[in-house]
Amino acid sequence: MTIILMIGGDKMIKAITRRANIQYDVTIFQTPKYREYKGYQQVYRTFIRAGTHESCLEETFSLFNVTDRIPSNYKGRFLSTGDIILIDEGRGGQHYYQLKPGGWQPINRIHIR
Repeated sequence: MTIILMIGGDKMIKAITRRANIQYDVTIFQTPKYREYKGYQQVYRTFIRAGTHESCLEETFSLFNVTDRIPSNYKGRFLSTGDIILIDEGRGGQHYYQLKPGGWQPINRIHIR
């Protein structure tokens, strides 16, 4: 969406461009035990509204790490280091992120085993 403010009919003052929130298809993968590096399994799939992958990852982390916000049918544990999130954009591709000590890092699909 672009917003253009004008004065005097044709004089542009400011143009602001922002991406509208879209609904991302998000899947969470965790290992059966905390701190394992093999055996990732899908534990939950949901839809998150966000403007970017970064904001989607932040919202997902917040949703699954605050007890009062966790969906009642969620069977996984709190999101923690090593967990993987798949953002599936259909024709836009599949994007995998792993939570590392410095934050979410993009990874290759090969890490899911």
